[in-house]
Amino acid sequence: MSEHDSDWTSANQRYLAAAIGAVRALVASGPERGAALGQCDHLAARADEIASAMATPPALEALCCALGLSRFERDLILLCAGVELVGDLATEVRANPASAGSASATFGLALATLTEPHWSALSPAGPLRRMRLLDVGVGSALITSPLRIDEQVLHHLLGVDTLDERVAVLVEPVLEADDLVPSHEVIADGIIRFWKHRPKAATTATTPIVQLAGPHVDAARAIAASACRRLGLGLATLPVHAVPALPQDLDTFVRLWRRQTALAPTALLVDGYGTEPAHTQALAQLCRRLGTPLVVAAPETLPILGRRVVTFDVALPTAQEQKGLWRRALGEVADGLDDTLDALTGQFALTSTTINAIAERTGDPTSEAPATDVASVPQAHIGEALWQACRVEARAGLDPAAPRVRGAVSWDDLVLPAQQKEVLSNIVAQVKQRSTVYQRWGFRRTMSRGLGITALFAGPSGTGKTLAAEALANALNMDLYQIDLSQIVSKYIGETEKNLQRVFTAADAAGAILLFDEADALFGKRSAVHDSHDRYANLEVSYLLQRMEAYRSLAILTTNMKDAIDPAFMRRLRFVVHFPFPDATQRREIWQRMFPPETPTEALEWTKLARLNASGGHIRNVALNAAFLAADQGHPVQMTHVLRAARAEALKLDRPLSDAEVGGWIA
Repeated sequence: MSEHDSDWTSANQRYLAAAIGAVRALVASGPERGAALGQCDHLAARADEIASAMATPPALEALCCALGLSRFERDLILLCAGVELVGDLATEVRANPASAGSASATFGLALATLTEPHWSALSPAGPLRRMRLLDVGVGSALITSPLRIDEQVLHHLLGVDTLDERVAVLVEPVLEADDLVPSHEVIADGIIRFWKHRPKAATTATTPIVQLAGPHVDAARAIAASACRRLGLGLATLPVHAVPALPQDLDTFVRLWRRQTALAPTALLVDGYGTEPAHTQALAQLCRRLGTPLVVAAPETLPILGRRVVTFDVALPTAQEQKGLWRRALGEVADGLDDTLDALTGQFALTSTTINAIAERTGDPTSEAPATDVASVPQAHIGEALWQACRVEARAGLDPAAPRVRGAVSWDDLVLPAQQKEVLSNIVAQVKQRSTVYQRWGFRRTMSRGLGITALFAGPSGTGKTLAAEALANALNMDLYQIDLSQIVSKYIGETEKNLQRVFTAADAAGAILLFDEADALFGKRSAVHDSHDRYANLEVSYLLQRMEAYRSLAILTTNMKDAIDPAFMRRLRFVVHFPFPDATQRREIWQRMFPPETPTEALEWTKLARLNASGGHIRNVALNAAFLAADQGHPVQMTHVLRAARAEALKLDRPLSDAEVGGWIA
C-alpha cells in the first residue's frame, strides 16, 4: 500500500467514525437525548471537516454521489453500519422505544430518529433495495423488520474493496494492462472517446456497449484493460458460458454488478469466444439490462440489441509490431536475431501476452519441449528454442479443433520420382523464405491476398500423399493437423462455414500445416442450381475458395480423384504434385526401407517382393503383418511370412494374387 493510500484509508476511517457517531447521537433516548443532539451536530461538522481535507472523497460520500442517495438514505446506511461496527450501539438501539425492543436497526427506528425521513427510502425501486445495499429481514411488517447492511458494502465503507462472493465465482478481475502495439492503441483511443462522456451516476442512462471482434481474446482483453485504466475504471472478465440464463439468476447478477460499479467503477468484458446458440439469448438479455460499461469480445460480430453499440475489428499485431514486441521482451538477447525474428513473425501470429510469456521462458514443462530460460540458452540455439516455444504456445487454439499428426517421417523416407521430390523441395523453400519475400522484399504491400501456400497431392490410395505431408512438416519444423471432414461438413445451412472459420482462425495464429485428406469431398465442383441445397452447397465451395486464398500458412489437400476438384479452386493452387503408382524399382526401394534395422529378417529377396503389384501403403500393411506372424512363431521375418501377409491383404482387397507377382517366393 502506498503512502497516499495509507493516508486516505486512515482519513476515511476517521470520517466514518465521526459520521456513525453523529447518527448514534440521534438514536439516543431518555434524559441524555438533549446533550446527544448537540454532540450530533459537533460530530457531523467534524465529519465534514475531515471529508473536505481529503483529496479523494470518503467511500460513503462517493457512494452517495454515484447512487444519488438522500440524506435519510445515507444516515440509514450509517445506522446499520454502526450496529455492526460499534459494540454497544445495539444496546442503545434496543433501549429506544421506536425500535420495539429489537437490537437491530429497523425502518421504524430510522423514521422516528433520523433527519429528513421519507417512506420511499425502502421502496423496492429505491437504490437501497434495488442495489441491495441493505437487506430487509423477515418481520410481521416492513416497519419492524430488521435491517442489515450488506457485507461487501460494509467493507467498502471501511476502504476495503472486494467482490461479492456471488459475483466473484463468475468473473475474474484483470489486474494488469499490457503495453499495446500501435494498431491496438488506436482502438483503445477509440473506446476512450466513445466512453469519455459516459454517465457518472449508476442511476442515469446506460453506457453504450463496445464490441471487439478479432481472432484472440488476449488482444481484446489487453485493449479493454488499457482503455479502462486510462478512464479510471477497473476491468473484470465474464465467460459467455457463465452468463446466467435463468431470469432470476440474471436479475441477481445485474443488481449485484450495478452495485459493484457504484462501489468501485468497473467495466465488464464478456468473453464471447466459444459462443454457442444456447448462450446467445442470455448474452442479449445481459446487454439489454446491465447499463454499466460493457465490452463484448468475440471472434466475429455478435448481434446486440437494445443498446447503442460501437464495433472495433481487432487484428493480431502485424509482423512488424510483433517484431517490436519480441525485441522489447527479449532485451539484449534480441541482438543479432533479425533473421530469427523475421521467421517467427512470418510464421506465427502471437499476442503480446504470449510473446512476453515465451520470452520469459521457452518451452512448456508439460509438453515434449523442455522448459528453458531464454537467457541461459546459448546464442546459437536461441532461435531454435524460441521456434519450439512458439509451436507449443500456438497449438493451444488448434489442438481442440483438429488432431495433430505426430510422425517421425524424414525426407529420406519418401520414395518418389525426382520430379515430384523437386516440387516438394520447392514447397519447403517457399515456406522458409516467406518472411524474406513478403516482408523484406515488399511483396506483402502489393499482394493483399493469396499469401498462403496451397498444394494439392493427387494420386491413388497408398502412394504416399499423407507420408509426404508428414515429411514436409518435419522438414519445416512445423505442426501438421489433419482436418476431419466429418466434423466440418454439416447438413445445417451455414454451419460448415462456421466450422471452417473456427479451424482457419486457430490455424492462422498457430502457423500450422493443414492437411485436408480426401479433399474432393469438400472442394468438389460446383453444381448447377436446382434447389436451395445446391445454392448453399455452392456458397460453401465459394467460401472455401476465398478462405483458402487468404490462409497465411501451408495447406495440403489430398485426393484420389483430381478431376473432381473444382476448376476455380485449381486456379488458386500454387502447387500440384502427382503421386504415381510405384514401379518395380520404386517398390523394391520401399520394401528395403519398410523393415526397421532392429527387425530380424532372413533371406528376404527384394527383387521378388518388388513384383507384388502394391502401393506403398499396402506394402506397409503387408510388412507389418508379416512381422507379427514371425514374432508369434519366434522366427525372423522370412519370405513365407510375407507371402501369408500378402495373401491376407489381397483377400481384404478382394484381389487374387497372380503367379507373376508371388511365383517363386517360396522354394
